[in-house]
Amino acid sequence: QVQLVESGGGLVQPGGSLRLSCAASGSIFSMNFMGWYRQAPGKQRELAAVITSEGTTNYADSVKGRFTISRDNAKNTVYLQMNSLKPEDTAVYHCNAVRPGRVYWGQGTQVTVSS
Repeated sequence: QVQLVESGGGLVQPGGSLRLSCAASGSIFSMNFMGWYRQAPGKQRELAAVITSEGTTNYADSVKGRFTISRDNAKNTVYLQMNSLKPEDTAVYHCNAVRPGRVYWGQGTQVTVSS
């Protein structure tokens, strides 16, 4: 069983930056995909960014050019660097990990973008 713990959320002004971290209790080397999803109040959870075991990345159009996902297999950690934040980025951000037959979720970290 792998547990995912997110950190790094908080309150930031528009245009600011935050770096989210997702620490796994076990090895992420076997995870085919690791990603960050977000859920704003009253909205469905949506994919923000994903990274494969080979390092290929993909982003939602709404965050492309502003967010960067990366993974450090040695530290069993996935990061989401968020720049040029907008109020519409406000959401709970959840870490996700997928390997054949299993999907893991973290509890989430709140990101609030407001002046």
